[in-house]
Amino acid sequence: MLRKLALGVALLGMGVTGAWKGLVAEYFGRVNIEAWAAEHQSPPPPRVELGAHEVSVVSTRRIVPSTGLDARFEVQTANNNLDVVRHHGRVYLAWRSAPSHFAGTDTVINVASSEDELAWRFEASFRMQRDLREPRLLSLGDRLLLYVSRLGANPFDFQPQGVSVSERTADGNWSALEATGPRGAIAWRLKQYAGEALMVLYRGGENLYSFNGEPMTVELWRSPDGRRWRPYSDHGAVVLRGGGSETDFAVDRSGQLFGVVRNEAGDADGSGSKLCHASGATLGGWVCKTDHRKYDSPLVFEHDGEIYVVGRRNLSGDGRYDVSSDRGPVGIVKNELAYITTAKRCTLWNWIKAEDRLGFVLDLPSRGDTCFASRLDTEDPERLALYDYSSDIAGPELPWSAGQRRPTYVYRHELAFKRRK
Repeated sequence: MLRKLALGVALLGMGVTGAWKGLVAEYFGRVNIEAWAAEHQSPPPPRVELGAHEVSVVSTRRIVPSTGLDARFEVQTANNNLDVVRHHGRVYLAWRSAPSHFAGTDTVINVASSEDELAWRFEASFRMQRDLREPRLLSLGDRLLLYVSRLGANPFDFQPQGVSVSERTADGNWSALEATGPRGAIAWRLKQYAGEALMVLYRGGENLYSFNGEPMTVELWRSPDGRRWRPYSDHGAVVLRGGGSETDFAVDRSGQLFGVVRNEAGDADGSGSKLCHASGATLGGWVCKTDHRKYDSPLVFEHDGEIYVVGRRNLSGDGRYDVSSDRGPVGIVKNELAYITTAKRCTLWNWIKAEDRLGFVLDLPSRGDTCFASRLDTEDPERLALYDYSSDIAGPELPWSAGQRRPTYVYRHELAFKRRK
């Protein structure tokens, strides 16, 4: 999904030599996995900082592929971007399946449903002879909608082309994908709030690896029906301008918004992530600060009065993404090389409100290319299900770059949240 060829050429053209040359091969996934795992010992996890709950992983099982999955689904090598929602007594799962993590013409978005999360019925499959990503399911009253972001077919480029929507009809079929929302957008999260549909999206993603200096915008849009969209605020849709992209947020019981933004391109304060706030009365007025860790594909949710975040964790030092002293294209390249050639986990964090920062809670069983989590309530109020994707959780340790070129799977984890005394 990254502009790997452009970054590699830029790196060599800027005369970055020495140790960085070895990283170029790793960047393109050219590693012996067994040898790499033997030479790279993962550091111990960060210090655990619990909030109101003791949290534990109760169970983990693979959903895609599995014996319970309808045989009509086309399950390819890479099974990654996903979403899950409960609607009218059934659980719906949408995921991207493709020959690799990167753009191409053979990408398919699959939709399955289940009563027990063991046997999965075929609902629909969508393809457009281009890359499709970020499937998002929205239960809006009696209606169920699927959103996907359209991109190009060049594996070395990032070409956002907008969002499409399909709706499950009364007869159980799904409508054809139709364009919706603002042009050139990547929709990151869809949710229902105060009786409306909310879409948090970003635009300008094509600028991230182009080195053209143009900013990206994180935007919040609203809709009464999930199809007709308008800016959330009378002052416009933009809540953040700069290097931000993937964004999610949750509103706590006091009406305070807590948002996490992937800030890969960075700004004057550096790169990594943005931790943001707004009041429930004015969700469009975000105030943000920099966190130099990068919580890729963030999921933010409220549970029993606490705010939790799930995102990708970097297994290097203190997990910092912004490791280069350079700024501009050179800094972007160095940060990206260091990041993509390091092992990863899909991790649960607790928002420590008193200090306005994220504290480590636990790693989900995960490795390699991983994360893109989605949350599902269970019948037990003290338990949640988290769906994510990962390289084989029983396989060897491997850098992210290698995981992106090897099989990935969809997993379901059940977590217990026990309130501390």
